[in-house]
Amino acid sequence: MTSVHNATRDATEATGQRLDLHHVGIVVADLDDAVTRYAPLGFVAAERIDLPEQAVRVAVFVAGPGVVELIQPTDLEGPIARYLEKRGEGMHHVAYRVDDLPATLDRLAAAGVRLIDNVPRRGLHGSRIAFLHPESCAGVLTELVEVSDG
Repeated sequence: MTSVHNATRDATEATGQRLDLHHVGIVVADLDDAVTRYAPLGFVAAERIDLPEQAVRVAVFVAGPGVVELIQPTDLEGPIARYLEKRGEGMHHVAYRVDDLPATLDRLAAAGVRLIDNVPRRGLHGSRIAFLHPESCAGVLTELVEVSDG
């Protein structure tokens, strides 16, 4: 029987790329209310970040080696607001950390994975991010994150 740790190591060896769970993104209607609702779970001292280029405000909680992002739309016409209107609050995406995002995107495109972002764009904390279409990931919007060294 293969352990999860061995499977992760095998996947890294097969692709030559790290693939670690980085964060989950949860869309909320009211960031302050959501932060209050998450407090009893032990999520306190959220870092709050405005990302005007993505039309969102985010509260970031550390959760073990990963992060939980609560995401509130700031533009009623933006993609996150449309998502919230159509689907309501809840899980929006899962994100994985990779070492070399451009190379990963090239490898995935060559394998036929449907990319939303063909080139990386700016994410939180100076990271570079790109999204994969849910139809290529069992219905889950998937984000790839290359963490900044700075």
